[in-house]
Amino acid sequence: MTSPLKRTIILASQSPRRRQLLEEAGYSFVVIPPDDLAECGICSGESPPQFAARLAYQKAANVASRIREGLILACDTVVSCDGQILGKPRDEDDARKMLHLLRGREHSVFTGVCLWDYPHSSPKIQVAETRLVMAELTDEEIEEYLASGLWEGKAGAFGYQDRLGWLRIIEGTESNVVGLPLECLERMLREYQQPRATDSSGL
Repeated sequence: MTSPLKRTIILASQSPRRRQLLEEAGYSFVVIPPDDLAECGICSGESPPQFAARLAYQKAANVASRIREGLILACDTVVSCDGQILGKPRDEDDARKMLHLLRGREHSVFTGVCLWDYPHSSPKIQVAETRLVMAELTDEEIEEYLASGLWEGKAGAFGYQDRLGWLRIIEGTESNVVGLPLECLERMLREYQQPRATDSSGL
């Protein structure tokens, strides 16, 4: 896969998994991470897709405030299970609670994607969803995973690529679970090839 636009993307993320996905897909990009303050908490009554979309926009806006122009890509991934929004765990105990909630159950991964040709157009925002089910893990398997430290910085306290067989995709794409839905990104990039009069904000 190659970028529909022959431009360098500004990736507003420190995630090594997102960098890897972009590299493997053949995109040209540079990294300008957003400030930590760009990721604030959940607003009252906010749904998982709304939460992911808002944080993706906030990250893009934070980077936009520090550059003159560029094609900014920002993402935010959350997990939703049993009505709860699971972001990045605060600590190991928080990660343990998330994994105990997820094991043996179906859940959804939502990734908000904000693509912004700043300052020439309005930001485009879309949200991709992937439905999964986690294996019925034992307490010992969970503790072994927690000891590995791989849960750190990952929504839902788990990475799809960390333990083969622990997660099974029911509907959606693997790249979305990892944190950057490539199919969604390609569609959004192609929209920027249309006349700007057709551009519209996803806010």
